[in-house]
Amino acid sequence: MLSRIAVFILSLGLLAAALSACSGSTVTPAGGTDPSPVQSDAPSATPFPVVSLTPTATPEPMALRVNGEGVSLAEFQAELQQLQAALTAQGRELSPEEQRQQVTDALVDSLLLAQGALEKGFALDDAALQAEIDRLAGQTALAQGQTDGEAALRDWQARHGYSEASFRSALWRSLAAAWQRDQIAESVPSTVEQIHARQILTLDEASARAALQEVQVPGVNFAAYAFRYDPQIGGDLGWFPRGYLTQPELEAVVFALQPGEISGVIPSQVGYHILQIIAREQRPLSPDARRALQRAALGAWLAQRRGASEIEIIE
Repeated sequence: MLSRIAVFILSLGLLAAALSACSGSTVTPAGGTDPSPVQSDAPSATPFPVVSLTPTATPEPMALRVNGEGVSLAEFQAELQQLQAALTAQGRELSPEEQRQQVTDALVDSLLLAQGALEKGFALDDAALQAEIDRLAGQTALAQGQTDGEAALRDWQARHGYSEASFRSALWRSLAAAWQRDQIAESVPSTVEQIHARQILTLDEASARAALQEVQVPGVNFAAYAFRYDPQIGGDLGWFPRGYLTQPELEAVVFALQPGEISGVIPSQVGYHILQIIAREQRPLSPDARRALQRAALGAWLAQRRGASEIEIIE
């Protein structure tokens, strides 16, 4: 339980836990297109205030560095052990290469987020960090049926390959990364322009073109015709904002139309679409749509930071 709370900082996993979304109909939430990218300055190597180890004659081996900030090999191995334990508990399998790549990506993302948090004024002094450690120690003792939280936490650290210093470093970074993740998520507005549309979806182009000819006849009721292809909801896609559809081909067309207009045949990976715009207006996002846009904003922020950062994989 402790790793899920604080230490095993898989950035995208944290986002999924906080912003989990339900699957939709034929046109479903997208995970990678940012409707309103979060702008950020070029990253700088701002030192983490609590991650300072006592200097030794032999520097601690590093697994990776991001803009000069490193993650030790010992911490990398501890995170890898955490992932392996989670996979075993879930009955899942990943190759050793996939496991290492997943941990590497997660640690890079968490470093980028923590660095972004520092740039935006995030602060966590030793006293606040210790308070969080004490809280986790209490939770660990409770979960294990013990009364000595400090001893329970030390035992957990030893079993999972953490020294006291690497544990504090991982915990500090996870808290900073979570703070920055939340800042990005909250930057997504709650009210945006949205479109209400209906579709006719066919599996072959010839059927779609025949349907288009029929719905273009003056006086034909598009909704009634759509129920022939989707008897349950008549192809009603509901309201959606930019960046929400999984088929970008549809979005490019639909937001160029006005209420009452009908698109041509639009091919996509799932078939051939004909769309009718029912309405468009500024309106509040549904919880599902906002979560999708928040995930997209986080993905876009991380992609931008990765492209502007110096990332060195050592291990």
